[in-house]
Amino acid sequence: MSTSGEQITMEDGVLHIPDTPIIPYIEGDGVGADIWAAARPVFDAAVKTAYNGERAIEWTEVLAGEKANEHTGELLPEETVDTIREHRVAIKGPLTTPVGAGFRSLNVALRQKLDLYANVRPTYYIDGVPSPMKDPGQMDMVAFRENTEDVYAGIEWKAGTEGAEKVRRFVEEEMGFDETIHDGPVGIGIKPITEFGTKRLVREAIDYALESDGHQFVTLVHKGNIMKFTEGAFRDWGYEVAREEYGDEVITEDTLWEERDGDPPEDAVVVNDRIADNMLQQIQTRTDQYDVLAMPNLNGDYLSDACGAQIGGLGVAPGANFGTAACLAEPVHGSANKYAGQDKVNPSALILSGRLMFEYMGWDEASDAILDALETTIAQKRVTYDFERNLEGAELLTCSEFGQAVVENMG
Repeated sequence: MSTSGEQITMEDGVLHIPDTPIIPYIEGDGVGADIWAAARPVFDAAVKTAYNGERAIEWTEVLAGEKANEHTGELLPEETVDTIREHRVAIKGPLTTPVGAGFRSLNVALRQKLDLYANVRPTYYIDGVPSPMKDPGQMDMVAFRENTEDVYAGIEWKAGTEGAEKVRRFVEEEMGFDETIHDGPVGIGIKPITEFGTKRLVREAIDYALESDGHQFVTLVHKGNIMKFTEGAFRDWGYEVAREEYGDEVITEDTLWEERDGDPPEDAVVVNDRIADNMLQQIQTRTDQYDVLAMPNLNGDYLSDACGAQIGGLGVAPGANFGTAACLAEPVHGSANKYAGQDKVNPSALILSGRLMFEYMGWDEASDAILDALETTIAQKRVTYDFERNLEGAELLTCSEFGQAVVENMG
């Protein structure tokens, strides 16, 4: 552990950020090492540019995933969790999650162990990025995805096991749903959605909308027409927060139309709700009508990825996990193991995730420096392969060359 920096602390619920904070980082699996090597110089240059050398980051590596397993025999050592918890602000690359077998998601495990209950994914268009949409600039949404519940809580039983059969018997014999499940092997899962988890997530979304410029609508996205007592409850609890805790600062969509004929007040946030499948359509057909989305875990995963596709893909999709005075920034995309070590992939999502981290720390000048330099680099058509193949006259850069180009455009 480095001793030249200072630890971020909290007093009375407020973070205190020293001029040289110690920030843990996880390289990540697959392309993680490549994109971290490209992004870290960008972060350092942004801080140096913004604060004339009066501030700096003292980075300290912590291990998770394949690198941790190689060095410690564990995929997620408790020392890593404890260090991130102690230092409060951290950043990570993608960690590999097997499909259908193997260990549970390390990304989810970190969020749950650290109680990082809000997965926040801003989606905004950067000029020059190739997009499948006619007008991708209409996209400016922030997804607040509940991070600790829903199907990601992982309560499930494998088909053919005694556990699955016990649950089947309970559902059929004790609860009376004897025609619900087909005969034969069955895998069964339970999705918990609680009032506590829902309300703190919705508060985070409403607070963000109230504090930010240009975000006036908070939309609760759910499948409550089918799952009435889980996702329907998410909707109802969300409206309870809006009605009972915010006074005149928040109105519902019903009030908006019944009393104001659809004209939103300048000094209030409007809370509405949409069915999840309909919302997947509306983010394309009515993109500019939505600002902040508050969603259960699975809906948030789908919707934020769909939003990312509209601005050019997950290569430019940042994310961060927020808890009580805690932040773990991470890109939305996965580990892309087939490209590992090729110095090829786009590091922009991790770079923009670092921008989110700086905003959380209150270092807005460093955040702005990152976005300005990234926009300039893309406008110059100096890009990685994912953009170069769709941009006429573009210059193809490796992952590390792109990071260096962003540094060159800093300030």
